[in-house]
Amino acid sequence: MREVDELLNVDDPAWPLLLQELSGTDVPVEVLPGDAEAGRASLLQLQVSARSNLGGIVSNSGGLLVDSGWLRIFGSPGAAHAERLPGLAEINVMPSTFDPAWRPAAGLVVAQDVLGGVFALNGGSPREAGRPGESGEILYFAPDSLGWEALGAGHSAWLSWILSGGLQEFYAGLRWEGWRSEVSVLNGRQGLSFFPPLWSTEARQDLLATRRRTVPMAELLRLSRDSCLQFDGADPGFLGVP
Repeated sequence: MREVDELLNVDDPAWPLLLQELSGTDVPVEVLPGDAEAGRASLLQLQVSARSNLGGIVSNSGGLLVDSGWLRIFGSPGAAHAERLPGLAEINVMPSTFDPAWRPAAGLVVAQDVLGGVFALNGGSPREAGRPGESGEILYFAPDSLGWEALGAGHSAWLSWILSGGLQEFYAGLRWEGWRSEVSVLNGRQGLSFFPPLWSTEARQDLLATRRRTVPMAELLRLSRDSCLQFDGADPGFLGVP
């Protein structure tokens, strides 16, 4: 086990480079202020260093709101910003004090989107957890297919893909005219529920014919899990706890 100062005080921290990348992207990104003590605690619990983008975000920010809040990447917010976006520790139910035995069950939830989609960093034994991809690969739980998809990239490459505009194609067919203004008024604990749901034939054929309403993200994730269990009995596993 490495101590927090060893994880934090590195010669080549990722955060300054990530800030440069953020300043050069055309993708709207809001960086929320972070809480230093919460960041240190999460860094220690995760045992990742500030050399990684994951460690940099957790130790230096309250999280990132991408594309007017369509995508929420979790960090370590202070109390004043926790309502806008929960922290990585809260989402992953990390212990309140350091526990060397704690590990994310199947993978670490690093981001969620307004549709109820979940991005997770694969754990050490994805096959045992019933998930695709390799250890350390980013997965996406898709609310329009109710399943996990391996994205073929680690955390840093995934983040660079987002900042290069990858979300536009990724969500093609799932965005509507005026989505940005509708999404921008939500906080990171809220999502949009569709009826008929995104996985339905009706929604796939005509998204504009669906009705949308704002719901707590916890409700949206619970609906997805219940739908998975109802249709084929396959539990998608942990999707984060907002």
